[in-house]
Amino acid sequence: MADNPTKGLADVVAASTALSDIDGKAGRLFYRGYDIHDLAGRTSFEETAHLLQHGTLPTRQQLADYGAELVRGRTLGALVEANVAEIAEKQGPMEALRTLVSLAGAEDPDKDSNEAEANCRKAARLTAQQPILVARYHAARTGAPLREPDPELSVAANFLLQITGRVPDQHAVDVFDACLVLHADHTMNASTFAARVCAATLSDMHSAIVAAIGTLKGPLHGGANEQVMRTLESIPADGVAQAVRDKLARGEKIMGFGHRVYKTEDPRATHLRKMSRELGEAGGDDTYYRMSKEMEEVVFAEKGLYPNVDFYAATVYHYLGIPTDLFTPVFSVSRMSGWTAHVIEQHADNRLIRPDSEYIGQRDQKWVPIDER
Repeated sequence: MADNPTKGLADVVAASTALSDIDGKAGRLFYRGYDIHDLAGRTSFEETAHLLQHGTLPTRQQLADYGAELVRGRTLGALVEANVAEIAEKQGPMEALRTLVSLAGAEDPDKDSNEAEANCRKAARLTAQQPILVARYHAARTGAPLREPDPELSVAANFLLQITGRVPDQHAVDVFDACLVLHADHTMNASTFAARVCAATLSDMHSAIVAAIGTLKGPLHGGANEQVMRTLESIPADGVAQAVRDKLARGEKIMGFGHRVYKTEDPRATHLRKMSRELGEAGGDDTYYRMSKEMEEVVFAEKGLYPNVDFYAATVYHYLGIPTDLFTPVFSVSRMSGWTAHVIEQHADNRLIRPDSEYIGQRDQKWVPIDER
């Protein structure tokens, strides 16, 4: 069979969007026309979520109103609360989030409407609830007490408070907030595409988000940052170069390198590398940052590959005190803003997404009675 140049829908335009854009050759990422380098570290996650979901960077009053909407949306329904402990006992983090978001949809006051205003309200609630669901799941599986979210704190600050049990310092909050901004949207990636395919059937937003979470769960999409951290933990600090070369000699993939779209450095990695160094130095032990930097240099020398968003995100999350198996759920906390914005956009100008396929099976088969087969 001849190679199919569009296998995996490579380079096939599946939808029109005003949400985000990538210049892979130049290594640039834009949210609604704003360069990510202008937003990261200068624009809060709440402002970024408003930009994606409502189309504009908010004024002070709009940001205050949106922030109040997020605070109201943090409350989990009785169905989620009644089942979270059993779910945490029986399911891993991403499986649990898939289930919990589905349960939350059953109690959403706008669950029966796909109107634009209802979708915007659901988008805010999903964005507000996702970090609470991750923290609630983690508390349930560990038996640790869970701090109640503080209405005066941002999404980033509240998440660190609930996960670590400690009031985070401002630098940690600023770093994590920037991480959330960097991960908020990324054009037609696998989970976003799954959400839009579901939404295009005129299914509801929660169903589309469950589709996205199920897609993010797969190790070829989510999970790379977790694998990066586990790789770093598995090798000695003075054995990075040899470990990398041994893996490459065995034909193994080094997680966190290369990208389907970027032909140069992922612009998000530029920020995350700096954050990893700063957090490591501030904490008095930058071993994992130094190991990561050496790994980056060896992989580039051997394979010519640049780090992607997952590579330095691993050590950043580690330094922030986030458990390794929650790295992918943290991705969903941020990407919820983008997923929901894509559902809103899909419903606003909808057409059923129904690609064609290339048949490669046998033809002209003749039916034979079962006793003669």
